[in-house]
Amino acid sequence: MSVIPLILPDFLLITLGWVLLHRLGFDQAFFAGAEKLVYFILFPALLFHSITRTPLEPGNTSVLLAATVGVMLGGIALAWLGRLAVRPDPAAHASVAQCAFRFNTYLALSLAGGLGWPGAQTTMAVIVGFAVPISNIGAVHALASRHGGRALREIARNPFILATLAALACNFLRVPIPPVLDVTLGRLGACAIAVGLLCVGATLSLQGGRAHAPLMAWMVAAKLVLLPPVALALAWALGLSAGERLVLLLFSALPTASSAHVLAARMGGDGRLVAVTMSIGTLLSALTLPLWLDAAT
Repeated sequence: MSVIPLILPDFLLITLGWVLLHRLGFDQAFFAGAEKLVYFILFPALLFHSITRTPLEPGNTSVLLAATVGVMLGGIALAWLGRLAVRPDPAAHASVAQCAFRFNTYLALSLAGGLGWPGAQTTMAVIVGFAVPISNIGAVHALASRHGGRALREIARNPFILATLAALACNFLRVPIPPVLDVTLGRLGACAIAVGLLCVGATLSLQGGRAHAPLMAWMVAAKLVLLPPVALALAWALGLSAGERLVLLLFSALPTASSAHVLAARMGGDGRLVAVTMSIGTLLSALTLPLWLDAAT
């Protein structure tokens, strides 16, 4: 598998998003609206459509769930080990800890679709659906003292979670999806990745954060370098197939979600520090993702 052509289109879209905002006059309000559309409509449609395309078996899905939980807990553990490794400011650590385990869902589904394995995008959709509540709980927990009691309600109403649960129910119960609805969801999903990656590019920022360089370096290394071996070890231990191992590895090696800085800012954390850490991780993942995928194939 040639890895560079696989990831290059996605990073060109990310670059285009940055150019649109910073060079071609598109404003923040445009991207805020686009991100809202992706979050509530387009990406849930993509998740639902991807999961319902291929019949799943509860036994195989439970193993995939175990692998996903293991990877997410590994990322959370690495985030908190950062407190011992670099002795950071506690408030800064609470804000940026999520960068060690949250993941970019747009890149996840886009790259999985190009792996050359027929079940790759469905498998990635299931992994993402399982991982979203874990990542949200982990991220919110670090900032929970300033968030009040709304966290669990927000997680329960997350459109990614709702779409995944509905799709898994339809899949396991073999509920037929009307052709017209299936085509509509497919077209909505086709828009999700391109628009989502443009929004990722618009959020990139390298301004600020120098005072917390060791902390940022730890979180980026945890996500891009230390977590993928954890995923490989879990995949082998749980007996995942070669295709599932590759998808789990790809999932573990993804950069942090572009929305991470929004959560930090809304919960009283350092949103700018998270934005810089996320941006550095996204840029460096253009180098690390090909290395991991080459190593796996």
